[in-house]
Amino acid sequence: MAGKDLEKPSPVVLFRDLREKARQLGLRDQDVSGLPALAEIQCGVKNYFLQAAKRSFKYLLFLACTLAIVWLLDWPVHNERIIRMWFHFRGLPSEDIELERCLLRTPDILSDALRPPLDCAFCRNVTSVHKVENISPEDFEERYAYSGQPVIVTDATRNWSALDAFSFEFFQQVYSQDSLELKNVENNCQFFPYKTTFRNLREVMQMEPRRARMEDSSEPWYIGWSNCDSSAGNVLRQHYQRPYFLPRVSESSKTDWIFMGSPGYGAHMHVSTHTRTHTHTHRAR
Repeated sequence: MAGKDLEKPSPVVLFRDLREKARQLGLRDQDVSGLPALAEIQCGVKNYFLQAAKRSFKYLLFLACTLAIVWLLDWPVHNERIIRMWFHFRGLPSEDIELERCLLRTPDILSDALRPPLDCAFCRNVTSVHKVENISPEDFEERYAYSGQPVIVTDATRNWSALDAFSFEFFQQVYSQDSLELKNVENNCQFFPYKTTFRNLREVMQMEPRRARMEDSSEPWYIGWSNCDSSAGNVLRQHYQRPYFLPRVSESSKTDWIFMGSPGYGAHMHVSTHTRTHTHTHRAR
């Protein structure tokens, strides 16, 4: 008897056979779909999944409330213990707890959804990006500084030693492992992994030289970060000067922005969240 029970066809097979018999009797799918019995079955399936979703939501809500109470009371489990368990779950070393600024990160899609509406009227009629060179600060201020017209100053980095000095190896030396410069950047500065799997600047600086130089069809990459470490900033500023075309009355941020990666890759179209508009940006080739 047990063998016969195991050989019973599945409900899918039974329904397929029943449907085939109905077709042989001249019934169409439209005729079968209108049967009250089938409507009851479909309603029962919908109710089953609806009830399952409600139960799951209740369990998650109960779990969230419980964790919130435990976190606020710091009892019966200490918050540090919870954080260490969370780091273990994420596969992160526990010694990185002091370097992590956020326990949970807001997904980019949620940040974009909660962003307040922006007025894009200033760039509505923009159809091209201008390329200029040898432009005076007065002309730049009049034509581009506050017009919303995108422009590329092709000779903006003239007389900069950064074109020869900046490289992946150069930044590895500036932000060497366990250096104060690297720790300060990780704790206080912004890092943009874009479409890579890098979680922080430390992982970038641990990249294999072969991938950094895009050898042997290595996976492409593109990242960016802000430097808010004064020591690293002093090293960077030895290789660049204030762009010659900026208006003399304009303010410049003390924060350096560095973006580097594989040729042909860059940041996706996005709305910048930075509060300052005049920042020094470096690209390492």
